[in-house]
Amino acid sequence: MGPGALTQILSALRLPAHPALLVGPAASDDAVVYRLDEHTALVQTVDFFPPIVDDPYTYGAIAAANALSDVYAMGGRPILALAIAGFPETLEPEVMSAILQGGADKVAEAGAVVGGGHTVVDQEPKYGLCVTGLIDPARVTTRSGAQPGDILLLTKPIGTGLVTTALKRRAVDPAHLEAAVTSMLRLNRHAAELARHVEVHAATDITGFGLLGHAAEIARQSGVGLRIAAGRVPLLPGALTYAEARIAPGGLTRNMEFVARDGYTQYTAGVSEAYRLLLNDPQTSGGLLFALPPSAAADLQRLCADAGQGCWPVGEVFAGNRIEVQE
Repeated sequence: MGPGALTQILSALRLPAHPALLVGPAASDDAVVYRLDEHTALVQTVDFFPPIVDDPYTYGAIAAANALSDVYAMGGRPILALAIAGFPETLEPEVMSAILQGGADKVAEAGAVVGGGHTVVDQEPKYGLCVTGLIDPARVTTRSGAQPGDILLLTKPIGTGLVTTALKRRAVDPAHLEAAVTSMLRLNRHAAELARHVEVHAATDITGFGLLGHAAEIARQSGVGLRIAAGRVPLLPGALTYAEARIAPGGLTRNMEFVARDGYTQYTAGVSEAYRLLLNDPQTSGGLLFALPPSAAADLQRLCADAGQGCWPVGEVFAGNRIEVQE
């Protein structure tokens, strides 16, 4: 579902508040946070989607990594997952098992466990997880704390939507697909753990709404403006080529329209159409986007460099109410 439609649906809901619900539906954040006691809170999220790659085990693992990412974005540690799946009755049992196994193995890599799940019959396969994590209530990272002067850091290259669309159209270079799959399979666990050592004002993970869509969530919920340097955003191999050929997923157009509404996103003349597509490309299991003070950003870049973890400065926060995209 596109960001515009989702916003409209959620705005019509009237859900009761609860003092233990520290981050709930009204916050529209990556996950909900429920306080158990002074030192412990639960972080919970759910995510699932149809296959984006041909191999069932890899699909399950990517879907699991994507679902786990919301807990990492909040600063939490996943401990338990429940599988959610819809499978056609005609799908071979070994294919279904491979999908579930791929997800379970990725959850185990995260240091958590799959405790069960639920399946339904569906014409198109769908798989994902409901994930529960733990967090210190005093150390929850939301989208709403970005401050003018903060630096924006991104921990994975973008372009998965473009590359997987090229796969669907049988136009993908195998090397490009391999790089995209490797990125999608990589947990955001390491980046999140490193970020705990520095002062982070706001964070989110980059998934279906694209880099600009999720950056806009930080901007709007923090009451600030963001300046993105398009040329500094890391790209997956082949992503720019597919963008220039306009081999783009359907959700990309919705993303672009949503962030452009009422002139909210402004591009300088030097930002090409291909880069505009890239910045709005729906991501699967994308990286984390952090807003940090300059000194903390420098420290996190150093920590990431020492650990072999990607970390790229892609913009800055300013006092305003829009997104500016520069070359």
